[in-house]
Amino acid sequence: MHPYLFLALRVITGLGGAMLVITTLSAAIRSFVLPRNEVVRLNVWVFMGVRVLFDLAARFANSYERRDRIMAHYAPVALVALPVAWEALVSVGYTGLYWAVGEGTWLHCYQLSGSSLLTLGTIDDCSVGGGILTYSEATLGLLLLTLLLSYLPTIYQAFSRREVTVALLELRAGTPPTAACLLGWLNHDGSVQNDDAQWVAWEQWFVEIEESHTSLPILSFFRSPQPGRSWVMAGGLILDAAALLFAAVDGQRPRQAELTFKAGCLAMNRVYRFFDAKAGAEPSALLPDDGGETPGRAVFNEACEELATHGLQLCHDRDAAWKHYRELRSRYAPAVDFLTRLTMAPTRQGKA
Repeated sequence: MHPYLFLALRVITGLGGAMLVITTLSAAIRSFVLPRNEVVRLNVWVFMGVRVLFDLAARFANSYERRDRIMAHYAPVALVALPVAWEALVSVGYTGLYWAVGEGTWLHCYQLSGSSLLTLGTIDDCSVGGGILTYSEATLGLLLLTLLLSYLPTIYQAFSRREVTVALLELRAGTPPTAACLLGWLNHDGSVQNDDAQWVAWEQWFVEIEESHTSLPILSFFRSPQPGRSWVMAGGLILDAAALLFAAVDGQRPRQAELTFKAGCLAMNRVYRFFDAKAGAEPSALLPDDGGETPGRAVFNEACEELATHGLQLCHDRDAAWKHYRELRSRYAPAVDFLTRLTMAPTRQGKA
C-alpha cells in the first residue's frame, strides 16, 4: 500500500475511533449528569435490544404472574447492560486510536485497549502517545462505572417514593381498585371539599413522576414489588377519580383536585410523548388505538350508583355527566393506555 494512502487510512481510523469514544462519553453524561430529559439514542438501542429478548421470553408465559416475574428483571438487566455497552464501544474506539498511532497489529491494539480500559495492566509495551491514550482510557473506564454506581441510589430512591404512593392508593381504592371506591373513601366525612391534603400529595406524586420518568426513563419499566400494582394503573385511577368527581358529582369542584387533575394529565402525556414521539422505544404492537379506550355507559352508571351508596349527591342530567366524563378521559386515556401496554402493566376491569 502506498505510504500516503496508509497514512490517510490511519488518520481516518483515528478520527473514527475518537468520534466513537466522544459519542459514548456524551451518551453517559447526558444519561446521568445532564439535569433535563433528553433522548439518548445509544441508550435507546441498548434498551430496545434487551427488550426484544424479554418480549420473546414473556410470550411463553401462560399467566400474568409469570410474565410479571419475567419483566421484573427487564429494567435492572437493561440498566446493567448500559455500562457494558458503553465500555465495549470505548474499547473499540481506543483500538482504532492505538492502531492510528502505530501501536502494532489490530490484535495487539485490542488487547492494549482492553487492558487499559479495565485497568488490568497486563500490557505495558507502548510508545509515549500510546501511554497517554492508555491513561486516558483507564480514566474513562473508571468514570463510566462510577457514573452508574453513583446514580443507582438516586434511581432507587425515586422508585421507592413512587411505590409508597402506589401502595397507599391500593388501601384506599378497594380490591379491585376503582375510582368510585376511591371517591367513597374521600367522602368518609360526608364531603369531598375538605380533602385538599390528599389531592396535594397526589399532585406532588405526579410532578415527581414527570420529572423522574423523563430524565431517567428506565424508571418507567421498574415494576412494583406486588404483581397487581403499577404506577401507570395508579395514575390512571387518580385521574379517573377526578374525572368522575367533576362529571358525576353535583357541587363545586375542589380547586386542589383541579390542579391535581391538570398535573396528572401533563405528567402522563409528557411521559407518553417521550417514548412515543421522541425515543421511538416501543414496539408497534404497543401503540394505543386512536382516542384510547373509553369505559362503557353501563360501567359509568355502575360507578354512579356506587357513589350514591357512599352518600355523594349526583348530577341530575346523567347524559350530560356521561358526555363530560368521556371528554375529561380523552385528555389522558391515550397516554395511560399506551403506557399500560409499553410497561405491560396490569389492566383494571371497569375503569370508572
